[in-house]
Amino acid sequence: MRKKKIPPTFNLSFLDIMFCGFGAVILLVLLINANTISSRKQVHTDLRADVVRLELEVKTGRDYLVQIRNSLEVREQDISTANGKSSEVLAQISRIKEELADLKLQTLARKEHVNSLKSDLKTLEKENKRLGSELQVQQDKGAKVRRFEGEGNRQYLTGLKLGGKRVLLLIDSSASMLDRTIVNVIRRKNMDESTMRKSPKWRKAVQTAEWLIANLPPDSRIQVFDFNTKAASLSGNNQESWVQVTDSSAVNDIVNNLHTRVPGGGTSLHNAFSLARNLIPRPDNILLITDGLPTQGAGVSRKKTVSGKQRLNYFEKAVDILPHRIPVNTILFPMEGDPMAAVMFWKLAVDSGGSFLTPTRDWP
Repeated sequence: MRKKKIPPTFNLSFLDIMFCGFGAVILLVLLINANTISSRKQVHTDLRADVVRLELEVKTGRDYLVQIRNSLEVREQDISTANGKSSEVLAQISRIKEELADLKLQTLARKEHVNSLKSDLKTLEKENKRLGSELQVQQDKGAKVRRFEGEGNRQYLTGLKLGGKRVLLLIDSSASMLDRTIVNVIRRKNMDESTMRKSPKWRKAVQTAEWLIANLPPDSRIQVFDFNTKAASLSGNNQESWVQVTDSSAVNDIVNNLHTRVPGGGTSLHNAFSLARNLIPRPDNILLITDGLPTQGAGVSRKKTVSGKQRLNYFEKAVDILPHRIPVNTILFPMEGDPMAAVMFWKLAVDSGGSFLTPTRDWP
């Protein structure tokens, strides 16, 4: 007979072991999960702080960006204003440079004018000394050495008739008075007025006019006109009245006005001789300073060139309007290309009872 096995007091089943294992795992998971949650909360707290800090930095950065944009707008406005002012300053600098250039030109012109005046002053001083010495000789001896007092009250050296109670002096101020040759006339016409006034031929004509005025008898009265296409008085306010040659103020005004004239335009002898016909009372002696036959008649011609035959026609028509019995004394500064001028003005002197003179280069 078999013996019965007695079961042990302590007996663990497989399920109990499994439950113990699961319980240990669960406990381990709970422990790990608790640490994980705690660590996650810590990390979350740290990240939240970083987020808050970054949001604060973003807000600060945005505020600073707004300030920078505002400052940038202000700077752009300042730059725009500065550019506008810069343009104004540059324009002002350019204007000042132009004004300085004009002032330099004016200064040069004034220096030239001053030098010219100094030269004229020296010439006048020499003339004054000469006249003073001649006056002294005349007072001592009763007459000038080189003066012939006879028929027509003529100057012995020149043959000009300088007598008369009313003397009309006509001065040609056309462009041809700039020079003796056509080429130089064209060249000088393109120069400035100051240079044109200093042309040797024109200065000689002006000096001749001054010489004639200075040598008129003390009891004479004068009218002085310059003419080109038109005729204009040099007497200023006295253009309708005769000026006494002893009236130094009025005579000086005439001479000063003559020095301001600039030769230009054509030559209308018709308009010049019309003055002698229209003056009241009429002149009893005419002194004419010119360089050739006229290039125009009573009106302005539109032609750019004029033939020798047409110039003779203009001259004859101008002579026709002259009053009778008035001597015409012509001082001719010859111009090239005008061979008939000397012949016609000599004939005019013979017909009118006047005189004709072609001066040397150093006269008067």
